[in-house]
This record gives sequence, structure tokens and C-alpha cells, in this order.
Amino acid sequence: MGWTDERVEQLKKLWQDGLSASQIAKQLGGVTRNAVIGKVHRLGLSGRAAPSKPSRPVFKAPRPQRAAVAAPSAPRRIAEPAVRPEPQPIVRYVDEAPGTATVLTLGAHMCKWPIGDPSSDGFTFCGRRNSGEGPYCVEHARVAYQPPAGKKKSSASELARSLRRYI
Repeated sequence: MGWTDERVEQLKKLWQDGLSASQIAKQLGGVTRNAVIGKVHRLGLSGRAAPSKPSRPVFKAPRPQRAAVAAPSAPRRIAEPAVRPEPQPIVRYVDEAPGTATVLTLGAHMCKWPIGDPSSDGFTFCGRRNSGEGPYCVEHARVAYQPPAGKKKSSASELARSLRRYI
């Protein structure tokens, strides 16, 4: 259904009455909400008599007064955790001897760790049997897949220091 003069006048009246685009589309029939929005924009109807949703007064509860904190008579001692786990050594380098596999001889179950410079003639791959869980042998998998760095457990003193900011 097109925009006739009567429908445009009805659209203007409903828009000025504060109806939403969806409500206007339902009343007019045969047009979508987006068609109403587009026509309102093309007609330049920006001002409205009333908002589409009546605004409700916003009620904010008063915040309670913050109590003054008295300084403690003696500093408290916070116990430190007794046992700290030893971090596992991170393997960063594996001494490489020339590998046994080339690009042409590399098989499905062979370690695909590159050894050497790919632009040189002596470039090879490790070629040992892979670990079964990935493309590398056990030694190269330790280098390639580092365990995620655990979150640093904050000590009790660090916790107390951070809480002092909020007190």
C-alpha cells in the first residue's frame, strides 16, 4: 500500500500524538515499522508532542553514611601461607641435531618440528615419532606447548593492602 495524502496526514497526526512507529504501523495497516520511520525521516518530523514512553520519576535511595573507622590499637599480624608450590622449569630450548625428515619424506606420524633455516639446503624436520596428541615428539611438544602461567596467588599482606584503599 502506498503513501497517499490521507495516510501521510494520519501519520503526522499519530506521530505528533506521541505514538511509537510500531503503533502507527499497526493503525495504518499495510506498512512496517521501518517504513513509518523512513517516512517520518523524509518528512522531517522530528518534534513530538509527548515521548513514546512516559518517563517515570527515578527514585534513588539515599546512601547510608559511612562509619568512621577507628584505628586498631595494635597492628594485626596476618599469617603467610606456609607452603608455596615450586614452579616447574620451563623448557625454552632443545639442542637440535639435523633432523631425519625432509618435506618429501615427512609422514603423518612424524615430528614436524622444523630444524634449521628454511631457505638453506640443510633444512629438515625432526622426524621422530610424534606423541600422538599433536604434530611434535615429546621433547618438542614440551617446548611448543607451555603450561599456562597460573594466576599469582596474592598473599594476605597484599590483600590487606588492597583492602585499605576501600576503608
